[in-house]
Amino acid sequence: MELLDDGIVPEHAREVKHDAREFAAEHIIPNAEEHYRRGEYPWEILEAGMDAGLVAQDIPEEYGGRGFDLQQVLAIAEEFYRADAGIALTLQLASFGAEILADHGSEAQKEEYLRPVAANEQLTGLAVSEPETGSDLAGMTTAAEKDGDEWVLNGEKYWIGNGVEADWVTVYAKTGDDPDNRYGNYSLFVVPTDADGYDAEHIPEKMGFRASKQAHIEFNDCRIPEENLIGAEGAGFFMLAEFFNHGRVIVGGHGLGLAAAAIEEANDFVHDREAFGRDVADFQAVQHTLAEMRLEFEAARALTWRAASKVAASDDAGFWAALAKTKSTEVAAECAEQGMKLHGGRSVLADRRIARVYRDVRIPVIYEGANDIQRNLIYRQQPK
Repeated sequence: MELLDDGIVPEHAREVKHDAREFAAEHIIPNAEEHYRRGEYPWEILEAGMDAGLVAQDIPEEYGGRGFDLQQVLAIAEEFYRADAGIALTLQLASFGAEILADHGSEAQKEEYLRPVAANEQLTGLAVSEPETGSDLAGMTTAAEKDGDEWVLNGEKYWIGNGVEADWVTVYAKTGDDPDNRYGNYSLFVVPTDADGYDAEHIPEKMGFRASKQAHIEFNDCRIPEENLIGAEGAGFFMLAEFFNHGRVIVGGHGLGLAAAAIEEANDFVHDREAFGRDVADFQAVQHTLAEMRLEFEAARALTWRAASKVAASDDAGFWAALAKTKSTEVAAECAEQGMKLHGGRSVLADRRIARVYRDVRIPVIYEGANDIQRNLIYRQQPK
């Protein structure tokens, strides 16, 4: 069964897709169950991905990266996530937030911070969500105040990938207090993780994505130079919204990879099992379930790849990104649910791939903007 064929993939993204599939087969799939069970950060696989040129290479070529575009990163995402979501997220978070700096940072910032990431010498993170605030970007309370030639940060961030492991993070913080301009009150900063006043620890263990680590960060009078402001003061919300349009298409790829894994597992299981003297796959109800899973998967994949083209062209990007993220992650959740039913009692065994997928699919419907928020965006931003 070939679900992630490259017929829908633009020609320029096919080579890296094939490279990602080979890498996943060699490095991710054989180690997925063990890393899920142990819940450890997959340093060796991350380093192998770096050596293969598949990690942090969305950074422009002029700063040492391979300049992967949105469609190339999407092609990698669906292959990696089909193999294992936790390891895949670790690989894709290695440069998370660096794209903002590439698009809006100064030349000095790009030279100092982007080059080491492209060279796989440093890791990044993006610090937006807070313990009490996730989807409300205009409701964050972590603040940055100007003090001479420095910015002083105070507050907390939560669910931050690489918050412990990263060398620097892009931090979203409040720099204004104008009630008539809620979206203009926020800015973005480069914050080295060795700065005084930066403290991070891993959050408690998650039910899924166990090979990916997220952090709780506290900023206690954390001082950074004034030149660490990215772009213009007060433009943080708008830069972040643009970045999330790209990110949500990639999360669509996360859903596609997970859905493909669920369908593969279900299909293999029912074709290798008998009940009531018949092959389970011969029951019409089973066939209809598999048919529905495939139908929804193909619809989600077509939508996601169309959205990639739309977002890359800045053509109603927010609308298409929200469509792709919502549809693909919810199809993944439904395919995993049906896969569990088809597996019967064996679905609850901890070492079963379908059980791991079932736990993992609960997470992408939340991150990068919960799907209820995406429905708000779909309604408000639909082309007139």
